Amino acid sequence: MTEKEIKIQYHTICQNLAERKLKPAFDQLEKLIHSSGLLIYLDEWRNLEQTYSYMLKYTVEGIQDPERQKVYQKLIVSVFELVDKIYDEIRMKLSSSLEYEKKRGFAAIKVQLETLLSEVEDFYLQEELVMLVDDEDVHQSAKRIDAYTHQQKVVSLFYHLWFQNKLSQAEVNLVKVFLKSELISTAYKSLIVSSLILSLLRYFDKTKFAMLFEAYELDDSEINQRAIVGLLVAFYKYDPRLPFYPSITARLKMLNEKPEFKKNIEQVIVQLIRSKETEKIQKKITDEIIPEMIKISPTLKDKINLDSLMDDSLGEDKNPEWEKIFEDSPGLMNKMEEFSEMQMEGADVFMSSFSMLKMFPFFSEFSNWFMPFFSANPEITQSIDMSDEVNSRFIDAIDVAPVLCNSDKYSFCFSIQNLPAENREFMAEGMKAEMAQFEELLRDEEITDPGKKAGFISNQFIQDLYRFYKLHPRRNDFENIFDWRFDFHNKLSLGEILKEDLSILRNIAEYYFNKNYFEEAAEVFAYILNIEKSAELYQKLGFCFQKQGNFQAALEAYKNAELFDLNRKWNLNKIALCYRNLKQPQKALEYYREVEQLDEENLNVQLNIGHCLLELDQFDEALKCYFKVEYLAPGNKKVWKPIAWCSFVAGRKEQAEKYFQKLVDDNPNKHDLMNMGHVQWSLGKRKEALDYYKQSITQTEFTEKEFFEVFYEDLHHLIKQGIEKEDVPIMLDQLRYFVEE
Repeated sequence: MTEKEIKIQYHTICQNLAERKLKPAFDQLEKLIHSSGLLIYLDEWRNLEQTYSYMLKYTVEGIQDPERQKVYQKLIVSVFELVDKIYDEIRMKLSSSLEYEKKRGFAAIKVQLETLLSEVEDFYLQEELVMLVDDEDVHQSAKRIDAYTHQQKVVSLFYHLWFQNKLSQAEVNLVKVFLKSELISTAYKSLIVSSLILSLLRYFDKTKFAMLFEAYELDDSEINQRAIVGLLVAFYKYDPRLPFYPSITARLKMLNEKPEFKKNIEQVIVQLIRSKETEKIQKKITDEIIPEMIKISPTLKDKINLDSLMDDSLGEDKNPEWEKIFEDSPGLMNKMEEFSEMQMEGADVFMSSFSMLKMFPFFSEFSNWFMPFFSANPEITQSIDMSDEVNSRFIDAIDVAPVLCNSDKYSFCFSIQNLPAENREFMAEGMKAEMAQFEELLRDEEITDPGKKAGFISNQFIQDLYRFYKLHPRRNDFENIFDWRFDFHNKLSLGEILKEDLSILRNIAEYYFNKNYFEEAAEVFAYILNIEKSAELYQKLGFCFQKQGNFQAALEAYKNAELFDLNRKWNLNKIALCYRNLKQPQKALEYYREVEQLDEENLNVQLNIGHCLLELDQFDEALKCYFKVEYLAPGNKKVWKPIAWCSFVAGRKEQAEKYFQKLVDDNPNKHDLMNMGHVQWSLGKRKEALDYYKQSITQTEFTEKEFFEVFYEDLHHLIKQGIEKEDVPIMLDQLRYFVEE
């Protein structure tokens, strides 16, 4: 079997267990044991299968057993654990993924857990002693050697925890003390939390869940925000099996009693959903913002007089020249404002900028993809001259930048080495000023919106994860969590938590709605409507269905909204639109007439009434509507087409010719040219008709096949306007000859 086939088999077994289908799960597991050659597990499988057989027998015979459900639950957990062990062993033997390559290599390395903690803590004590010596050379040499050795010890613990299937009590104790130690830096504690997350995503273990819960309850947002992101991702991944682990779900429910936890999970869920926008944002920046900036860049320096801007004598008045910068690119200002809003919202606006800067040697060390940024990192101090004041100021500015994730901060640092000193200084000053403003804004917002800073930290970590899963050279070896739907509302454990607080669920639904994830938004709106009725929710639900093309469901939602008195005109318009798309023009017309009474001068309503009348073959009435629109809005070219077509099918050929000529003279599409051909033929001008038909095919994106399909749809109108049916094949053959010329 291939690695992919084994993975499918593993997930099928787990799914059957989650659905309590133990018989097929046992059968599939037996096949997996034999096909993998891991016969050592056959006895364990046989004992579990036999236990289940006895349970079935006693249940059918009606024997009462108050412990039956406990035994049943424990049995399912035991089968889960057995299939986990077997799957892991198969991957240890066969997997070519980076994860298992490293695990096989690390198996030969023995980490001395007993002494590791004291060795890590000793570094900080030694550092304090070194600083007491009044000799700069001693300071630097001792720091450089010991800092790197110290970091390697932490990295070795990162790998050790990542590759543990189940944490032993000794490992649990070590992690607890490590995370609570006042000597160890926050950055390294955060790295170890990352290793627990990776380990849990690789191999299920309730103890790893417990450790992440412990980390979340620490009073350090750098640590607890990584933990909550990891917990939510793990809850999503393992949702089907969590009902069999009440200790995990109970811990979640306990935390849910705290208002700050509810706000935190809402924040992180929205951030995870928002991560799915990253590729759209990259495309927008690449296709829209950057090209507009390139247009103005050659004259930008002269236009804004950069030298004068550096003059301290300038007052606080805005430079009137700034408004002229965008004269050549009027859309750029709006795009930059949109960019700034996305940045403040927490959107990942820098992914495209830094995606090419992950080739530094720093990123060849796997753990560095998850290393929090700190200026004392020996990887930085050994690569960059920190005695250079410009470098030092630049890195300090990067350190406090909340809008850059850790991974991008490292990329930025290593990329400055090739910049001239004056450029680095200019960038450092600019970043320092911007970050000072950002920090002040953040402090102000933290007062009115507690948890804002924590939101930046969790968002940074999610962006770090995004870069790992999207940019790591061996990314295809890992299941990309950002391909997941992140529909937490549909999950068992977290869904239950979210549904306890409709305000959280409503906020998530609104985010889906605003970002045009209409399928997910509809699911949440529909759930909320089962509990509380609201015209706005029904309207938004209807709009979601409408955007998905489900006009019947949209109609039902809009009809429910009709029971409330909220924006009635808008709602009536939407009901009419649904009826039109459901091919019920008479019903649509009734609703458009109601809208007309509320808004007599609305020309769009008149157009839609005309369209309904046209579909009902009431051509004269339709023309009245269209001419009314033309009279009230003489510059509206959109009305020419329906007037022209309606005139043709009503038999007013000269009038049709007049309006189709306007379309042909303006900017005709394939249908305009074809329809003009119809009119010419009905007027007896066959040569002109053939010419327009030929143009319709040769001058537009109309294939010959598509042309004939549309032609035959229109044929009954042509015959009605006097075209001889027997002439049609001759005319079309003549057209074929013309097209081939």
